[in-house]
Amino acid sequence: MLTGDDYRKSLLDGRETFFEGRRVEDIGAEPALDIAVRSVAAGYDRHYAAGPDARNPLMEAPRSIEELRDRIPMLHAVDVLTNVTYQSLMTLFTVGGRMAEGSEEFIERMHAYVDDARARDIRITECITDAKGNRANPPSRQTDPDAYVHVVDRQRDGVVIRGAKLHITGASLGHDLMVMPTKNMKAGEEEYAIACAVPVNAPGVRIVNTTYAPRVADARHFPVSSRNAIPDGFVVFDDVFVPNERIFLDGQGRYAAVFAHSLGLWERLGGIAFMVEEADEMVGAAQLIAEANGTAGIAHIQEKISELVIHATMLRAGLESAITHAERTPEGYFYPNELFTNAAKFQGAAQYNLMVRHLHDIAGGAVLTAPALSDFDNPDTGPSLRKYMSTMDGVDGEYRARLFHLIRDLTADAYGGWRFVTNIQSGGGLFAQRLVTRKHYDMDRAKQIALRSAGIEE
Repeated sequence: MLTGDDYRKSLLDGRETFFEGRRVEDIGAEPALDIAVRSVAAGYDRHYAAGPDARNPLMEAPRSIEELRDRIPMLHAVDVLTNVTYQSLMTLFTVGGRMAEGSEEFIERMHAYVDDARARDIRITECITDAKGNRANPPSRQTDPDAYVHVVDRQRDGVVIRGAKLHITGASLGHDLMVMPTKNMKAGEEEYAIACAVPVNAPGVRIVNTTYAPRVADARHFPVSSRNAIPDGFVVFDDVFVPNERIFLDGQGRYAAVFAHSLGLWERLGGIAFMVEEADEMVGAAQLIAEANGTAGIAHIQEKISELVIHATMLRAGLESAITHAERTPEGYFYPNELFTNAAKFQGAAQYNLMVRHLHDIAGGAVLTAPALSDFDNPDTGPSLRKYMSTMDGVDGEYRARLFHLIRDLTADAYGGWRFVTNIQSGGGLFAQRLVTRKHYDMDRAKQIALRSAGIEE
């Protein structure tokens, strides 16, 4: 297993990664990106064990409902990249259980890759969303064939791919890129049915990074994002060679959607787990700021907090149902229930904006205008700020300002915007969750119940 220092050194492998117009030779030396590097390195140190046979227990595929349930709090306590790695490896296990006879070679490669990844203790990022070009046209009818990642050359020992993958969280921070088709591929689109693992430093791979990380000296003004900021990558594959042993799908269009759906399932489970904690965090912030403002006893404030509580509780119920009704692969691995996972993810994303609106309404305009904590430190301004930001005995002005900064950082600044968009888009947009929920809902049973109620026998 790797230590945090080992991980930092592993990033100095010649990868082509860019940030704000510059190539970055050392990601850890870039302040806006090093926030994430430090977080991942700390995760390595947290789970490090010596010995050649040591393995990260979080990367084990669950073999029971209880193991699947136990993974959730463990994964929530670690960095985003560890979560994404877990989702990537679990996707391969799930796909392997859904592919039919005739795919044995690909399944063997997937299992061998998982074993190797665990042995090397690497981090993996998911590359699924293509550039897509004109959304009205499928891959085979695009003006530019590179709008979707595809095979441009086949050689005896591998293939060459070209294209781009967008919105890839932590792309520059991992060791491998897990490339998968973004959708079902039809006849004539076999070259787009490609799934493979590509090293981040492979020739032809370039990554352009964006981040919501704050650019301020005083981290107290951004109590959350100053500690939890991870860049998103725009990943370009410019004629990248992939050897056969790292190819998990090659031209079998009927299985392209299996990869997309399996990855989406694990991404959505991870999204729900995050939303559950996020919802509880919002309830706590709403109650604390209402108490600090002296409005906790007002009826409409209590009503809004109750809605926040119900939202948080229903998300937790959806997560529990997804795990309790988990399904089993032929190899004995467990994956979350499709129906409850997608329904809960949809509900969490669809209601998030309303919950944020409630929080802002409860808190008030100081969410945006509360002075910086450094102004409280200034002897010329601090006494006045403490006097006028306080509301009652026991509610210090600086304490109240800290609550406002928390709410702003979470919901009304760069990180808040990132959360709002990713809650909707991660694991596929709302339409994808609607589609899968309807597919797995027992519509025939519902119709029979209605027919019986109507007194109709047939």
